[in-house]
Amino acid sequence: MGVITLLIAYFVIVNIIGFALMGIDKHKAKKRAFRIPEATLFIVAIIGGSIGSILGMHIFRHKTRHWYFVYGMPFILAVQIILVIAFLNGPYTIAIM
Repeated sequence: MGVITLLIAYFVIVNIIGFALMGIDKHKAKKRAFRIPEATLFIVAIIGGSIGSILGMHIFRHKTRHWYFVYGMPFILAVQIILVIAFLNGPYTIAIM
């Protein structure tokens, strides 16, 4: 497997995890059970799961009243997009096998 394939697989998996964590936390909130810490939700978004986390927020209607999620998650996504664009336009070449 090539590097690109591994990176795509990583981002797909971490976004599925981000989406699932939002759904699980919403379910636990309804049941008044032990919750997933907000720091964990943000860490998953920071390591690449921001799209899944944002989708989970809106689909499950979870954490949408907390300003730091409403503005924080899109901010993380914007920073990640800027970093990817900067990386792709950098002065180096990538050998794709």
